[in-house]
Amino acid sequence: MSDIHLDDAVLAALQDVMEDEYPVLLDTFVADSEERLRLLHKAVAEGDAQGLRLAAHSFKGSCSNMGAVLLASLCKELEDAGRREVLEPAPALIEQIEREFAIVRILFKSERQRYRV
Repeated sequence: MSDIHLDDAVLAALQDVMEDEYPVLLDTFVADSEERLRLLHKAVAEGDAQGLRLAAHSFKGSCSNMGAVLLASLCKELEDAGRREVLEPAPALIEQIEREFAIVRILFKSERQRYRV
């Protein structure tokens, strides 16, 4: 896995803690992330800076917990824009987040394949 996208040490720690539930955690993160992306789009479409900040903050936390370092960093940028109530950069940031999430999803799918029974 690419260290640019995922922190292997975080994933190793999650594997140790989650044991047999680790694949479920990967699946849950992917599904939850898709919903979080939907909420980001909704907040921008509605011009809701507070909603954008909250959704980006939540997404940032789950990305950090899963070792998706670049994705978490992009979410922090979006959270900061929402906090400043500056929505102009939001669509471009969300596009970057979607591209990075597409990469992370592939990496997690590959990681998930290692745990097929």
